[in-house]
Amino acid sequence: MTDALPVTPTSGAADPGARGGIDLRLRRGARPATDNPQPPTTTSHSQRIAIIGGGPGGLYAAALLKRLRPDREITLWERNAPDDTFGFGVVLSDETLGGIEHADPVVHEALRQHFTRWDDIDIVHRDTRHTSGGHGFAALGRRRLLEVLHARCRSLGVELRFRTEAPYPAWLAETYDLVIAADGVHSTTREAYAQEFRPRLTAHRCRYLWLAADFAFDAFRFEIAETEHGVMQLHGYPYSADASTVIVEMREEVWRAAGFDETEVPASVDRCAKIFTDALGGRPLRANRSAWTTFRTVVNDRWSHGNVVLLGDAAHTAHFSIGSGTKLAVEDALALAACLEERPTLAEALAAYEGERRPVVASTQRAARASLEWFENLPLYLDQPPRQFAFNLLTRSRRVTHDNLRLRDPHFTATVEREFGCPTATPPMFTPFRLRGLTLRNRVVVSPMDMYSATDGVPGDFHLVHLGARALGGAGLVMSEMVCVSAEGRITPGCAGLYTDRQAEAWQRITAFVHSRAPGTALGIQLGHSGRKGSTQLMWEGIDEPLKEGNWPLVAASPIAYGPGSQTPRELTHTQLATIRSQFAAAARRATAADFDLLELHCAHGYLLSGFLSPLTNLRTDAYGGPLTARLRFPLEVFDAVREVWPEERPMTVRISATDWAEGGTTAEDAVAIARAFVAHGADAIDVSTGQVVTGERPEYGRSYQTPFADRIRQEAGVPVIAVGAISSWDDVNSLILAGRTDLCALARPHLYDPNWTLHAAAEQGYEGPGVVWPAPYRAGARRPRTGRTDAPKPRLSLGS
Repeated sequence: MTDALPVTPTSGAADPGARGGIDLRLRRGARPATDNPQPPTTTSHSQRIAIIGGGPGGLYAAALLKRLRPDREITLWERNAPDDTFGFGVVLSDETLGGIEHADPVVHEALRQHFTRWDDIDIVHRDTRHTSGGHGFAALGRRRLLEVLHARCRSLGVELRFRTEAPYPAWLAETYDLVIAADGVHSTTREAYAQEFRPRLTAHRCRYLWLAADFAFDAFRFEIAETEHGVMQLHGYPYSADASTVIVEMREEVWRAAGFDETEVPASVDRCAKIFTDALGGRPLRANRSAWTTFRTVVNDRWSHGNVVLLGDAAHTAHFSIGSGTKLAVEDALALAACLEERPTLAEALAAYEGERRPVVASTQRAARASLEWFENLPLYLDQPPRQFAFNLLTRSRRVTHDNLRLRDPHFTATVEREFGCPTATPPMFTPFRLRGLTLRNRVVVSPMDMYSATDGVPGDFHLVHLGARALGGAGLVMSEMVCVSAEGRITPGCAGLYTDRQAEAWQRITAFVHSRAPGTALGIQLGHSGRKGSTQLMWEGIDEPLKEGNWPLVAASPIAYGPGSQTPRELTHTQLATIRSQFAAAARRATAADFDLLELHCAHGYLLSGFLSPLTNLRTDAYGGPLTARLRFPLEVFDAVREVWPEERPMTVRISATDWAEGGTTAEDAVAIARAFVAHGADAIDVSTGQVVTGERPEYGRSYQTPFADRIRQEAGVPVIAVGAISSWDDVNSLILAGRTDLCALARPHLYDPNWTLHAAAEQGYEGPGVVWPAPYRAGARRPRTGRTDAPKPRLSLGS
């Protein structure tokens, strides 16, 4: 959960966010006197090393590098005094401690003697305390950590220069073989080489104050206070037998409404103690150069330039709610030291260091971003059932999941499942879900996936096998690909349609197979029109590339080409809009006759209806363009036309792109408004995807990266949602559903890899019940087959060399 807390910037001359600091009087080009300037070496075994910043990362790097090569000359600059520290407790994971023990047993043993350990997490909300156990934390005071590292550095012969500004990095880079910038979130080294490192700093929406209490919590504690000004939260944990770290956090607007923006820190500390008096047992809080601040996420395109390399918060930050600041810095130091030993040149070593650490850091930052956004949006979850709220908080970063929480604390997890409505011994994903007159036996959806394998819009044997196999594979709902409502509305010549009776008959063959051979599986159809993204080659021939011949004219909300080589569409006239509405309605009638169980309207991914919704693709000046309410007009007209002819008892869903991932495009706030509008017109659920609207998008890819948009729509619009986007494990499906972030999970690529994904998920969880049924011919395969011999005799003795 939490490993460390970022340094809190303070007012005054000392800025702990810029550990070590830099003497800015030494400008680029200035050369202070030096008796022995040395050019950088070409080997990675750098002999003269300068380290800027005396935080844990810089100190540990110094100790490791000196221990590995005692003949190195290592100098560390720290602008503050050795006994200055600006935080309180530091929490380190067992994984990080294992790395420290392996690399430097002396440091590990010194730290081990001072650890406070505990297992529980307490979540207090609306006067109810829920405890989850089995988590395992180890913490110690930040000052004690620094003392241990100071002593280790001195014993090894590292030169520590406290109360001293570091020389300008250009001079250090010419004088030393290697310069390690461990100067924190406000790194002046990073700023000095901003053109090379290309940093991006993102400020977030909450203010927080880092404090301490002179008693030890008996667990990691999260406490929620609903005040007259808004929601505030406390994060607290023990770091010694008689002290705890306490962080008070709230949204910026709450902070201002409460008057903290006009309150001096001592008075703020007293007010916070009163707000959280129950958590503190009436005890006071204390500060240590504390100040209200906002967290900033730091990302750099590069971590090294020449012989200057970034480490720790100078290179990256991760929100304190998963507490990875010190953890990441220490692991950076370990990796950097190892790479310098393993690689023949400095350039190769620094490249290897970044190559090793960047994926780990990116994963941590994604988890941290999910966590901080959860707390930013905390008011959305306050009305959840109490234990579900607690489960949601525990799994907010996606690092803790349903499965490992079940292992850590089976009683707590079982209680959450029972209150959610899971039948006995039933994982959340296999609980039924009802939409109108349709009851899905489980929460798994085979996401719509274009197959580009139809002839003249007619689905053939391939579609029968493709959709039939996935229906037999156990999913509660299997969705067709986007089925086009006209020949001109196809994406490619291989796209399926529903604009002729012949096509409807071919679809009916498929629905009949699913309903007869996979009873209990629902089959849904997604209706759409390609808009400006049509008349292109098959995906594997050239995705989004225009046909080499046989192109058909395109239409769209506005005459804007999708890509540089794309055809420019014609802006739809009012007469053409009426025609397309009729085409959608006609396709819906055929879908009814073909016996589909659910119909989805495709308003995402830059296709025709999506093109009306996005301000980047809809530049119309008539009643169908301008503000969101006008951009919604045509998609809602189409929805109404379809809903009118679609049977009342059968549900309708709408797929939307909740963000365009591009400046000036659809926002998360817009997405909530769009969802509300469709629900008001009769939509039963919103299928929440993102992007693919403009070519210049910058998606933030990662595990289940689109689910926060679905979550927000579910909480704010109060509508069932289908979450999509890099959901690949049954553990994630269980976690998202039980936390109340989604109602259904749609998976695409996992079902391409394994048509029986849902059946296998049941087998791997040991589930047998009505939520998933093995087809009779497949029952013999309900157990995972053995993959090799496992009964070979084990060696009785291992001989050392």
